[in-house]
Amino acid sequence: MTVPRQPSSPDLPGAPGPADREPRPEDRRHMIRRRWFTATIIVLLIGVPAGYLLISANQSRDSGRDKEKKYSATGLTAGWPSKVQRRLYDVSVPPYSAEVAYYETNNWRTSRLYVQFLTSNEGLEKFLKETGTSASKLKKDDITISKRDQNVVGWEFTGPGPWWGVTHDQDNPAPTQDIVVSRANPKHPMVYVVSATTP
Repeated sequence: MTVPRQPSSPDLPGAPGPADREPRPEDRRHMIRRRWFTATIIVLLIGVPAGYLLISANQSRDSGRDKEKKYSATGLTAGWPSKVQRRLYDVSVPPYSAEVAYYETNNWRTSRLYVQFLTSNEGLEKFLKETGTSASKLKKDDITISKRDQNVVGWEFTGPGPWWGVTHDQDNPAPTQDIVVSRANPKHPMVYVVSATTP
């Protein structure tokens, strides 16, 4: 006599579990929801950084255009003078300066480099020292840059100031620098330089 075989209980060891069973086909609604979720994640991972880069690039380009418009009206070019210009006119713009702009004029008699930059007090000290002068030689309310040179690049030294100035004279062909410093911001002086050299 044979004993009828009992089906295995799912709780017993060795019983076929959910993994051993045939997988149920995914219903359409679940598949659409999963694909939509995946597409959303991909858009967020790719689209957000790409959008940010695009916005940043446009802002940077617009900022550059604004600077160019601002300075082109006065003849100034936004940016640093070349190393050759800085060496020739003995104008060493301190590192980490902001609002740097310049303009160069040349004629048969005198060549001039007009430079402006915003720096720190340490940067101003370094600049004056490398030029061959010092902060102690700056005189209050001494606008050393002539009206003619101010008009060339549209500088106006009429704001609240205080304004400080110094002229660093040198024998030709070494350049002579007229320097005006605005200390409206005590921590970040704005420096204006006209360096003239006679070949």
